[in-house]
Amino acid sequence: MTRRAARTRTARPRPEDLRRVAFSAAYRMLGSVTEAEDVAQDAMLRVAPHGQVADDVVNPEAFTTTVATRLALDVLRSARVRREQYVGEWLPEPLVGDAVATGAAPPDAAAHAELADDLSTAFLVLLETLTPSERAAFLLHDVLGYPHRQAARVIGTTELAARQLASRARRRVASRRESMVDEARTPAADRADPRAAELVERFIAAVEGGRLEALLELLAEDVEMVGDGGGNVPPGMAVSKPVTGRVAVARLLVGFARRGTPGSLRPALVNGRPGMVAYADASIGGGLIGTYSVDVAGGRITHLRGVVNPEKLQHLAPLADLDAVARVIRDAPRRRRAAEA
Repeated sequence: MTRRAARTRTARPRPEDLRRVAFSAAYRMLGSVTEAEDVAQDAMLRVAPHGQVADDVVNPEAFTTTVATRLALDVLRSARVRREQYVGEWLPEPLVGDAVATGAAPPDAAAHAELADDLSTAFLVLLETLTPSERAAFLLHDVLGYPHRQAARVIGTTELAARQLASRARRRVASRRESMVDEARTPAADRADPRAAELVERFIAAVEGGRLEALLELLAEDVEMVGDGGGNVPPGMAVSKPVTGRVAVARLLVGFARRGTPGSLRPALVNGRPGMVAYADASIGGGLIGTYSVDVAGGRITHLRGVVNPEKLQHLAPLADLDAVARVIRDAPRRRRAAEA
């Protein structure tokens, strides 16, 4: 080993790197960017109160993860009732762009892919089926590789209880998918398909062109489309309940296109995977309408998950005026009739 390599391995992480570690741990727990940022800030006040980690902390990354997970667990427990009363389908607040860069920096391409799996919308949706303690035990042991003994200290329980929590969480996650990888590490169906980016490009072209047959070719037979408006968008701007089936989803998407929605779709990384972002046209002020994560398996799109709740998008970009978008859509038939007269 060279001296340079030795220095690299023993070098103390920078506070900004530890903050990304804290954010990543909190985001996995909470599925909320804004709450994860608050947790990360609070964690850094405890991990590096004077701008630097104490010399007696042997593993700063592990210490930071422990502190952030414990804080996030408290937040998740207090938010549970609010989550249960959420209007419509709940989806995590999206990360757009290089989502992996927001978490701990992985050392190689394989670790990069694994971290993207952990931050994917599909994985976070699965985690939402767990209790806060199950979620913490599962993430700490199955995802981050912590011993049950250490996870127990974070959760505030015994080693046996932590083991049982992780086991119960593993079974619950497994019940949502037919097969698992590495003892419930990540659902096989949720791993990134190398053709996903190409399919997203073709999907955007088909939707914006209103081409039903082209969409049918891209969608899996049992494709599901879910929308999260949180009760905060005008009627017709979000899917109120999941839509399942290739024909139903394709017709819904073509219907959106034919309504004259004043906006466009652009490919983007959403939670580390190829997805889409919708923007309003400049004619009505522009701005972000929503984000869409895409799951692909077997060369077909299996899930579309759209977040249009403005409260979940404020961290990304200036938002569109959804009332203005809705007015344009509502007035589209009248304008078409006038043009045909």
